[in-house]
Amino acid sequence: MSGHSQFDLFRTRRFLPFFWTQALGALNDNIFKNALAALLVFQGSQLGGLNTDQVVNFSALIFILPFFLFSALFGQFADKYEKSVQIRRVKLFEVVIMLTATLGFWLSSLPLLLSVLFMLGFQSTIFGPIKYGILPQVLDRRELIGGNALVEMGTFVAILAGTIAGPQLAGIEADWPVWVSLAALVVAVTGYLCSRRIPAAAAVAPELKINWNIFTETWRNIRFINQNQTVLNSVLGISWFWFFGATVLVQIPSYSQNVLGGDEDLMSGLLAMFIIGISTGSLLCEKLSGRQVEIGLVPFGAIGLTLFGADLYFASPAVPISGVTLSSFLADAGNWRIIIDLLMIGAFGGFYIVPLYALVQQRSEESHRSR
Repeated sequence: MSGHSQFDLFRTRRFLPFFWTQALGALNDNIFKNALAALLVFQGSQLGGLNTDQVVNFSALIFILPFFLFSALFGQFADKYEKSVQIRRVKLFEVVIMLTATLGFWLSSLPLLLSVLFMLGFQSTIFGPIKYGILPQVLDRRELIGGNALVEMGTFVAILAGTIAGPQLAGIEADWPVWVSLAALVVAVTGYLCSRRIPAAAAVAPELKINWNIFTETWRNIRFINQNQTVLNSVLGISWFWFFGATVLVQIPSYSQNVLGGDEDLMSGLLAMFIIGISTGSLLCEKLSGRQVEIGLVPFGAIGLTLFGADLYFASPAVPISGVTLSSFLADAGNWRIIIDLLMIGAFGGFYIVPLYALVQQRSEESHRSR
């Protein structure tokens, strides 16, 4: 065990099929979201008179809304029923969603495409509690840090790949966005096939009676979390991180264009820096923590996020510029401060988030863990 590496988990059936299933789900979300955003923005479409930045942010709102509404409801399902069967059903639902997206692209129906965005958020809402609830059932305690690190790395790499691939596929000349539809369907079917290899993970609260009132169930979950201060603080920390991280991810396109004066290639390059950083930071957590859930990494991560986030502000040009390409941006030595800031924001984000997920999984009661 002394020579154990988190990458050894890729050799096990209890982890590898699940890793690919969740990563492919994140990839598909981002292929569709970013392809839709590219079609709206670069083909000159307008959504109710909103400008480009508002279109992107409104799309993000539609995707996030199901998490806010239905997380508490489907956390119950994740605890009550066997998890591998639920995952396979969720992945089949993803295939149906992408068939609906194909219809929306073919008909050029914006309302239908926005409803697909909502359904993708809904699907992710169902999958999320299962995703983090299953890890403590299939991993040993000393594997939790490494397993969570790999999941976070896979998620963010999938976000990067989808963010780059979506606009590229949408930009291929065709009568309608057939290549976006084809890619989304292939990824969805592949994810479903991977899910069929996930071993069974028994229900942890089979006697649970489902509360269908999303408001009272949300309140009940909040009251339950309040009984464990460690879990409460960890959940608050995780929520803050996703607020911070989502803000960075959503604003990178606007920052690239309106502050740095760059094009789509510069946007992809900056996003890559952030993703490389958070993937590296996540993977370093196991080494730095000695395979223990080391909460000391969390304040260390918060300090780094603060310092490099502030430095990114001071490193940015005071006056917006224009006509900057990725190659010219990299050729200017003064811009490497921005690149380092993005890399380090990502790395310290990994130090911050991975131990918090592992701590929630380790300290929460098994019967309530997914919720």
